Amino acid sequence: MLKNWKLWAGIAAAVVIGFFGLRAYQSSQQGAALSDLQTVEAGIGDLTARVGATGSVHADQSAVLTFQTSGTVESVYAAVGDSVAEGELLASLEQTSLPANVILAQADLVNAQRALDNVLYSGVQAANAMLALAQAEDALVDAEYRRTVQQEGNRASTSTVRGAQANLVLAEAELESARAAFNHLTSLPTDDPRRAVAQANLTGAQAHYDSILRNVNWYLGSPTENDQMQLDGQVALAQAQYEDAQREWARLQDGPDAAEILAAQARVAAAQATLDAASIQAPFSGTIASVQIQPGDQVGPGTLAFDLVDTSRMLVDVSVSEVDINRIGMGQEATLRFDSEPEIEYAGEVVEVGYVGREAAGIVNYMVTVALINPDENIRPGMTAAVNIIVEQIENVLLVPNRAVRTYDGERVVYILQNGSLERRGIVLGASSDLYSEVLDGELASGDLVVLNPPLVFEAEGPPAFVR
Repeated sequence: MLKNWKLWAGIAAAVVIGFFGLRAYQSSQQGAALSDLQTVEAGIGDLTARVGATGSVHADQSAVLTFQTSGTVESVYAAVGDSVAEGELLASLEQTSLPANVILAQADLVNAQRALDNVLYSGVQAANAMLALAQAEDALVDAEYRRTVQQEGNRASTSTVRGAQANLVLAEAELESARAAFNHLTSLPTDDPRRAVAQANLTGAQAHYDSILRNVNWYLGSPTENDQMQLDGQVALAQAQYEDAQREWARLQDGPDAAEILAAQARVAAAQATLDAASIQAPFSGTIASVQIQPGDQVGPGTLAFDLVDTSRMLVDVSVSEVDINRIGMGQEATLRFDSEPEIEYAGEVVEVGYVGREAAGIVNYMVTVALINPDENIRPGMTAAVNIIVEQIENVLLVPNRAVRTYDGERVVYILQNGSLERRGIVLGASSDLYSEVLDGELASGDLVVLNPPLVFEAEGPPAFVR
């Protein structure tokens, strides 16, 4: 019995010694861990939230310049890296090597320009149109008068008809007298002068009577069907010509016709375009990125000559996740850094936000374009840019370092050092930047010592009370 009691007493002593030894060891370990902690005070400050992405630089405008006709390169006026102005001559072809239509385009251009000047500045067309209108109006009046006066009842006045009828009576009496005189001498030989005089008097009297009779019949008659058709046709033709003259005068009386000006300008432009095929001009101001020709080269339509880029406005296209795209808006500021200039931060601005996403590997991204505000000669197309778009700027909020935030039981927490021990505090985060996050709610207060590197041993402790 005594031996058993001593055995149990020894075991109990060993357990007690082990327990207090373990507590001492844990205390020493915790003390060592606390001495290695890095802390920072939670405080009130300003936060700039950013969305980061990378993309490649490209010029706002670029062009591949090619020849539009065949020939031999005569001169090349630009080299790689040259800055050129819009319309500046870059290369030309030998005139003798050009197709005939290009050579003749110079003459076509002169003629087309002269025709355009005539349309714009000459008053001859308007004067001719005014004269033609007056003449057409006179012709219409004449045609209508002729048709009117030849209708029945309109050919002569009553007095004219009566006078003609009286003359007809007299002519008939004269004719009968001449006939009687001739009949009295018919027995004479045909070569008798008396008979000859009587015959001549009879013939004259008959002609005079027939003439007056025709006049009387015409005065009292009406046009034949064929005559009426001719009269109506002459009036219709005169009417149509008058209306044409009216339209032409209306078109020209207030100046050149707009459609005619456009047609003349089109002929000038066509001749100029054909002539321009013999050379290459810069379509916009920019920098020569490549030169593919030299004097003496034989070229044809589509032969590459130059690459031209406008480096005055440089853009960067970046892909933004669907998680962040609704935070991106036009005009937002951005910062850009380049591997070639790592010490320089460039300013930018969001100028375009895509509305249609593209899926890749299960992730939907949207294209966002950022323009460099003041690019310099060190930034070139094709360079890779690290872009940070400023999506939110807030002031006077409680901030916590991102590296101090942990997840415990599905909640965001931080550890603070208070009275020589660690305490876990639940928090609710808002906007974030690269280094800090906004604390919207929770148990953290300004001035608390937030632990940046809490040891794993404390993770096993039970969760603290969590305040919302």
